[in-house]
Amino acid sequence: MGTMTFHLPGDLPGHVRDELERASIAGGQDHMPFPTQVEFGPGQISLHRQVDESGCLLTPWHVNGAGQVLVRSATLMERMTPYYLAVELARGKINQLRCQASDWIMGGLEMPPAVAQKIHEATQAFGRTIALLPAPAANQEAQDALSQGFTAAEELVRTYVQQVFDIRHSRQPRLESLWGCRVNGPLDVPENRAALARAFNTIVVPFSWREIEPVAGQYHWDKVEALVNWARGQNLVLAGGPLVDFSGEDLPDWIWEKAVDVAGLSATLCGFVETLVKRFRDRVSIWQVTAASNFPGVLASADEDLLWLTLRLVDTVKQVDPNLEVVIGLAQPGGDYLAEQHRNLSPFLFADTLLRTGVKLAALDLEMIMGVWPRGSYCRDVLEVSRLLDLYAFLGVPIQVTLGYPSLDASDPLANPDLRLTVGRWRDAFTPQVQADWAEAFGSLCLAKPYVRAVHWCHGADQHAHLFPHCGLIDAQGKTKPALERLAKLRADHLK
Repeated sequence: MGTMTFHLPGDLPGHVRDELERASIAGGQDHMPFPTQVEFGPGQISLHRQVDESGCLLTPWHVNGAGQVLVRSATLMERMTPYYLAVELARGKINQLRCQASDWIMGGLEMPPAVAQKIHEATQAFGRTIALLPAPAANQEAQDALSQGFTAAEELVRTYVQQVFDIRHSRQPRLESLWGCRVNGPLDVPENRAALARAFNTIVVPFSWREIEPVAGQYHWDKVEALVNWARGQNLVLAGGPLVDFSGEDLPDWIWEKAVDVAGLSATLCGFVETLVKRFRDRVSIWQVTAASNFPGVLASADEDLLWLTLRLVDTVKQVDPNLEVVIGLAQPGGDYLAEQHRNLSPFLFADTLLRTGVKLAALDLEMIMGVWPRGSYCRDVLEVSRLLDLYAFLGVPIQVTLGYPSLDASDPLANPDLRLTVGRWRDAFTPQVQADWAEAFGSLCLAKPYVRAVHWCHGADQHAHLFPHCGLIDAQGKTKPALERLAKLRADHLK
């Protein structure tokens, strides 16, 4: 069994220690977590995994100015002597920052002196940290270096995004990227309908199987027909889905009466998808067929069965009309769930295996829903997300990103009751203003990436039943949130 041990800085509060229970060792070509056992000792934390090789520590940590986020160390070897946890986290961030800056400069980035100075100051702060070891003061210096590293990383990404936009606009004044929002219910307030139509060039209509076919064979089309007709009336691109959410969301209870095995379940799923696509194929040409195809436990447990079900659903749509554009969705693309359970395939390898079958996809959807567990991901900074998006770009298929971040830390009776806001806080808060800042930062990053075909917000209004708590752009009282204005500005600045 491979083991890495780390000295903990000082007396950690109980809630910090609880967060460290989520720590894991990551590795492999995709830098995804391995199932990791966490053990605390006097002033130390030990991480055990079955793989006996080098890797990097991946752990929640509080960073001043950045929030409670997932932080990655540099690659570490297994050794008997414990590492200093805060020092290694600072080393990892400074290493990531400097390497990414170098890569982007080699690719043509013009580094502003102010950003270069911040990178230099963060590097110097880490140098002071090393000089202080093993004195306890090194831990505080490491925290300062880590904070400066995250600040410099945010400035670096902002510079990269702006320069990429400048280059792309020099060739194409208005980008053709799809910029959408999932409309999860009728918008009764005309101002809200107009606000969404201004903010987005695409409307995504979800098709809730539970609502459409609450009883086997009895279809209720009125609600979804009204949404489709409204969206078409806005002269916006119309996308549909997800049709099947592998986490079990919106699946009718009656399917389990018919599905006694994976083959029977496949027949039931494909029957619904075929009926739906045939009805709307003349009005909807882009279909996200699945969400969370890699999510085990509800429709299937084995990766092989999840892949087979996904391919069967894609084939069903293509048999209805081979010209329809098909999108497949992945949850937790950073592999958060791998720290707790053994899987044969990471999310990246799941997508790679799927594509190696020869299936033709218009895009691969990556859910970047932060702060929500167990369906969403632990909060990360923009540089880490940029690295993750670039990883999936290696697959050679266009990327679609579904974004979401909560605006409140409170009970949400219309959200899925099994989801909790327990996986970090970007900039330490769930507020409408922080949600707006998050939407701007991550929305602009995704939109700038040339290989990102589409960016969708997870749902429009909190006043209708939805999956992710408080992630809508319109609150439960029907008032627009600041995030909607930020997303509208991004469309006005960059898109058709």
